[in-house]
Amino acid sequence: MIIVTGATGLLGRQTVERLLTRVPAEQVGVSVRDPQKARALADRGVRVRQGSFTDPAGLAHALEGASQVLLVSVDRMGEACVAQHRNAIGAAVAAGARRIVYTSQMGADPASHFQACRDHAATEDLLRACGVPFTALRNGFYASSAAHFLQQALASGQLALPADGPFAWTAHADLAEAAAAVLAGEVRFDGPTPPLTAGPAYDFADLAELAAGVTGRAMSRSVLSDEEFQAQLVAHGTPAELAAQLGGIFAAARAGEFATVDPALAALLGREPVGVGEVLREALAQG
Repeated sequence: MIIVTGATGLLGRQTVERLLTRVPAEQVGVSVRDPQKARALADRGVRVRQGSFTDPAGLAHALEGASQVLLVSVDRMGEACVAQHRNAIGAAVAAGARRIVYTSQMGADPASHFQACRDHAATEDLLRACGVPFTALRNGFYASSAAHFLQQALASGQLALPADGPFAWTAHADLAEAAAAVLAGEVRFDGPTPPLTAGPAYDFADLAELAAGVTGRAMSRSVLSDEEFQAQLVAHGTPAELAAQLGGIFAAARAGEFATVDPALAALLGREPVGVGEVLREALAQG
C-alpha cells in the first residue's frame, strides 16, 4: 500500500488525486490529522487513518502495511521540524516500507541561508542513515508563495520586500504530478533528485511586472532592509525567531540558492511545467 501523509494539505491532496489516476484506490492510504477532512477520499475507497508526526504511536497505526510512504515535510522550521521528520521516518521504517519518498526543497544544504533548507538537509541525512531506500524530491520554490506576496501588494501597488535574487518558481500541481509518478513507479530516483523546477527564474521585480500585466494595475518593487522586513512581521504578530527565519528566504535568494532551472521536471512530466505567470493569472484574477 502507498501511504501519503499530510493528504489534506495543498501538495498532499493534489498528489493523492494524481495517484488515484494511476493505481486503484484500495492500494492507497492517507495519514491525516483530522480524518473528517478526508471523508471524500474514504468514500472513494482510500484508507484513511489519523496520524501526526508528533504522535509516534498513532503514526505507526496510520502507516501500517505501507510498501511506500510519501512524507510531506511539515510547515515549520528548526529542531522541532527535524524532530517530527525523525518520528515519521522511524514510523515508516517500522511499518516495513520499502521506499520512503520525502518532499525536500531545491537548495537543501546545511550551509543554506534559509532555515528550511538546512532542515531539509538534516532530514535527508536522517533518510540516508535509516537503512531504507529513499527519494528526496528537491522541489522548486512554490509559485503560490509568489502569489501570496503579490496579493498582499495589490491594494497599495507597492511590493516592498528585502533585496532578493531569482527563484525557480514551480506550481504545486506539477510537483504533485511528479510525486505521484515516483510513487507509482513510473520513474525512479535514488536519493535526492535534481531540482524539480519550472522556468525561467524570476526575481520579485520581474514578478511585479508580471502581476501588473495580469491585473492591469500598476505595481512597483521597492527594497526594504532585512531588519525593516522582520520588524514589519513582528509588528503584525509574527514571533521574532520566525521573522528572522523567514527573512532567510531573501538572503538565500541573493546567494543564488533558488536560481537553478533544471530540465528534470519537464522530462518527468513529458511536457513543460506550468510557468509562474499562469499561476499568477489564476491567483490574481479575482484580486
